[in-house]
Amino acid sequence: MVNIRQTGEDIFWIGASDRRIELFENLFPVEKGVSYNSYLVLDEKTALFDTADVSVSEQFLENLSGTLGGRALDYLVVLHMEPDHCSQIRTVAALYPELTIVGNAKTFTMLGQFFPETASVKRLEVKEGETLSTGKHTFHFVTAPMVHWPEVMFAYDDATKTLFSADAFGTFGALDGGLFADETDFECDYLDEARRYYANIVGKYGMQVQAVLKKAAGLDIQCICPLHGPVWRKDLAWFIDKYDKWSRYEAEEDSIVLIYGSIYGHTASAAARLAAKLREKSGRTVRVFDVSKTHSSDLIGEIWRSGTVVLCSPTYNNGIYLPMQALLHDLAALGLKNRTFALVENGTWAPVAGKLMREELEKLKDCRILEDVLTIRSALHAADEERVEQFAAAVIA
Repeated sequence: MVNIRQTGEDIFWIGASDRRIELFENLFPVEKGVSYNSYLVLDEKTALFDTADVSVSEQFLENLSGTLGGRALDYLVVLHMEPDHCSQIRTVAALYPELTIVGNAKTFTMLGQFFPETASVKRLEVKEGETLSTGKHTFHFVTAPMVHWPEVMFAYDDATKTLFSADAFGTFGALDGGLFADETDFECDYLDEARRYYANIVGKYGMQVQAVLKKAAGLDIQCICPLHGPVWRKDLAWFIDKYDKWSRYEAEEDSIVLIYGSIYGHTASAAARLAAKLREKSGRTVRVFDVSKTHSSDLIGEIWRSGTVVLCSPTYNNGIYLPMQALLHDLAALGLKNRTFALVENGTWAPVAGKLMREELEKLKDCRILEDVLTIRSALHAADEERVEQFAAAVIA
């Protein structure tokens, strides 16, 4: 059965949600699923903005056919060539052989790599600032390289003041009946997933996001249609401000995130005691996570949220506890900036995790690492209470 929603005059959401998926990109857990958004314009000419993932192909194609209602498809505009959005290009081109694929030079290079059999399909190559008219609607193309692939474009519609934003402003999470962000309790139900999505998928490219936000600032945007998650038609400034902070690597709030690794529970116990001290002395929000039990994508999202990060690691094989080492690798890969780190190490005979974590964190730009390291010898005891107090005070200061 056709499942569509209208987002603006002549514009229809024809995507679908996948609640069966366990790992996005076969990497990030998505317990709440994910939506794949596709948009169809029914004007004098018809235009489809991106397709959908193969996992929802049946619903997507049914939505496309049902919404067209027997009309031809004139244009397929490809804003992003990642397979979760381009997987149905070949199928759509076969169903509507007279269509024209619209993209930029890099789009068509990737199209040839994924679908060489589409070489005979008509193409329209567009550049930054060029337009496509479907009649009442004129779409202006804005290049957004490395947000988060090199071929990415946005499209802005003069008539409805809609920005088709590709993967920008997207979020993990299936759509629960409501398409629009204002139909949900977004801050409660989606904000953490939006932050996690941004930090892990786009986070490395903050400079490029800043560049495209500057371009978008010159547009009168009244609706944002991303490729994942809810559509925005109200309170756009609130969500754009989140993206601005995230892409500047600014902490979203003055909170503390404490992440620990623990082999037999002794470092976990110390982390719990330290968290209580930090909360008691600062009055700030303190969130505590076990690096072995919490997926790194969730930890990355929490680090993007918080201004201060406390890392507690046992020494393991004369190195850093392996899950903590993996997290540090992710932070370097994503280019995190502008955070304060405090380090706790544990070791029975040769604690070196603090020194080694510092070496990894020094690879990050514009981050502060406190000189004071809290060293635990096997387990925390009453005699260590004053030392914990001092360390907590240093973190808060």
